[in-house]
Amino acid sequence: MMDTNGNLIIEIAIAAVIILLICGAILTSFENTTNKIVSAQEKENMETLISEVVDNLINNPGIPDNWFEISKGTPGLAIINEEGEIIPNSVSYQKFIALGENYKKLMDEKLFKSKIHTSLELIPKKSTISSVKIGLNDESNDAYSVNRLVKCDFYKKFVIKDFKNEGKCNHDHDKAKTSCNYFKVFEGNLKRTDYYLLVDDSQKYDLKYTIGTTRVVKQMPWETTMSDCIYLNNKIEFYDDTDAIVFIHFNQPKAKVVLVGVPKNFDEDNLKYDYFRTNDCQLTLKVWY
Repeated sequence: MMDTNGNLIIEIAIAAVIILLICGAILTSFENTTNKIVSAQEKENMETLISEVVDNLINNPGIPDNWFEISKGTPGLAIINEEGEIIPNSVSYQKFIALGENYKKLMDEKLFKSKIHTSLELIPKKSTISSVKIGLNDESNDAYSVNRLVKCDFYKKFVIKDFKNEGKCNHDHDKAKTSCNYFKVFEGNLKRTDYYLLVDDSQKYDLKYTIGTTRVVKQMPWETTMSDCIYLNNKIEFYDDTDAIVFIHFNQPKAKVVLVGVPKNFDEDNLKYDYFRTNDCQLTLKVWY
């Protein structure tokens, strides 16, 4: 039989093992808790960082103002209106595309010091407009993301006249029943610019329009808008002049139509009314290691 000292040694050994197991469990739990705290802190810091970056992008036009033309400086996406005012929570499509063309330098290196990978996506609320994504596409499942609701102008810079706004009429049409407006064009303009009337889908086949110049006293016959995209270059008559004042009339008030002048190489798939209006969009920034 084992003496008292022997039993005591065994009991001490068992107690030591139990204490070690308890300490190990405590240390493991502490380590897991610490990792969770660090991970939570890291996530909070990352979310704070990307929120600040996005808010700065959509509320500042960038430095200098023409950074998107020279691909230098600090990027900003905010729209500057015709009065020179910054529109808060807005995205200039021209700047967005320019950022995408030099994304690594202007976004990842300039704003994030190349420590992480990022992508930006502009998602229009209108289903007629496709979303546009710039930056990397192979994002991680563990990506952090932040969303902002913004106003986006897409191709609004090409709009010459919006028939929802007041305009002039050379035939004294009743403004309560019609929409009228005009623009001046030179023969040389037709060599580099295509002019279109873009009609909202809701009014296609529903509107009638007429086009004429100040040289023609007699009013031209009304035509039905059989398409949502009406080419105008072949409808403009210069006679013996090098320029013309072209008047356009619609038989409904505040017609959902815009007159646009786009470059000859403009993508015809984008010749849609919604692309030339200010749209509600979601801007999503995703970042990952």
